[in-house]
Amino acid sequence: MDPGRLSMNKPKQVRLVDVAKHAGVSMKTVSNVVHNYEHVKPSMREKVQHSIDVLGYKPNLTARRLATGKTGMVALAIPETNHPYFSAIADAVVLAAERKGLRVLIEQTDGLVEREIAVLRDREAGLVDGVIFQPSKVSSLEIAKVEQGTPLVLLGEAAMPFTVDHVMIDNVEAAKASVEHLIALGRTKIAFLGAVVDDNAGATVRRLAGYQSALDQAGLVGNSELVLRVDDFTPESAKRALSLAISRGLEFDGILCRDDRFAVAALQTLRAHGLVVPSTISVIGWDDTELAQYAFPTVSSVSPNKANIAEIAVEMLIERIEGFTGMGRHRLAPFELMLRETAPRT
Repeated sequence: MDPGRLSMNKPKQVRLVDVAKHAGVSMKTVSNVVHNYEHVKPSMREKVQHSIDVLGYKPNLTARRLATGKTGMVALAIPETNHPYFSAIADAVVLAAERKGLRVLIEQTDGLVEREIAVLRDREAGLVDGVIFQPSKVSSLEIAKVEQGTPLVLLGEAAMPFTVDHVMIDNVEAAKASVEHLIALGRTKIAFLGAVVDDNAGATVRRLAGYQSALDQAGLVGNSELVLRVDDFTPESAKRALSLAISRGLEFDGILCRDDRFAVAALQTLRAHGLVVPSTISVIGWDDTELAQYAFPTVSSVSPNKANIAEIAVEMLIERIEGFTGMGRHRLAPFELMLRETAPRT
């Protein structure tokens, strides 16, 4: 026999009927397991899954789409894939989607308005059944104006139109809790790092509201100079802003940072100016990423429950995919303040 012909032979594609025969069940039962229907008994699910694993069965997405009109895929559109928070959210969404039998296509918008509008208008048309989207530039009105098509769930604080589902944490309360902790540590001159120029994402506004609320309730006079303006979202900009404030003689004994990257940048800057954390200055970050856990000293940080955010978003998206047409639902996920060396427990 010609060996060349052997190399051209393709392995036989495992079909649904093959899995059913191997497991000794009906094709309908196999289909229910493949589509992760909840009413399948655990023992039956385990039996079918064993046959799937042994035979190496992979669902035919084209056939699924023809039969159901669905692809079994959803998209996640985020500003950056290399930002620690967004990479963590992406990981959480992928895991939450997998538990529901869905695959995730990830798109990076780079925070550019034209790319965000493209996400809204195109919605990965024909490729996915729904989109989870964290915008940073487009407004609530712009989102509301887009014709409803592929189901959409929003993350973050940038836009919250009444007509679209949305998941976030309470940024006002999280910032307030952070500042209250700094005050409990005896800090009375607390800076906010920072207010990014031309930032319309909404997060900064809400965090500043919580920051000011905590100061007001403690009877501390707010100082606008303590709200440090930063050119962009890079750690380098945060370092420049903080270094300039120190050089100008601005006095502060605590810092609430808008994310962990700014917090780590603050640690480096303070160290360069001979300021000791936490004995002289206390620092709190935001997002509770690996940066906070492995910095020196380790960074206290606002910790959004990323797994819960992802679970809520995926659940709401599936409900939309399955036909829910009600008004937008706005859900709050929990958060906690993870206390570490930069602002330890009192």
